[in-house]
Amino acid sequence: ELENQLMAKSKTLDELKQSLASNGSAEQTPEAQSLRIAELCEMKDSIVNQVAQLKASMESVLEQWRAYDEIYAEVSLMTTRYLYCIDQCKPSGEEASLEALKKQVKTLQ
Repeated sequence: ELENQLMAKSKTLDELKQSLASNGSAEQTPEAQSLRIAELCEMKDSIVNQVAQLKASMESVLEQWRAYDEIYAEVSLMTTRYLYCIDQCKPSGEEASLEALKKQVKTLQ
């Protein structure tokens, strides 16, 4: 969106340059107008560079979030599996008889 806005402002600035070249203005000297337009061009170029840097930064952050999401999903799945295993490994009653443990081992296998 910022890039589109900058392109629109660049067109406006180019039109202003062309208008100045063809018409001129009684309010300011052509030199003063040219100087002001040059300042505007420098400011626009600076903003374009900042937007490019911001875009690169945002792409990097987005890539890091994607990696985080993938790792989070994997860890979440592993946690669920471990919780299930822990739940399955609990003795069924308060006393853990040999038969109950054998049955549990068989169930786990």
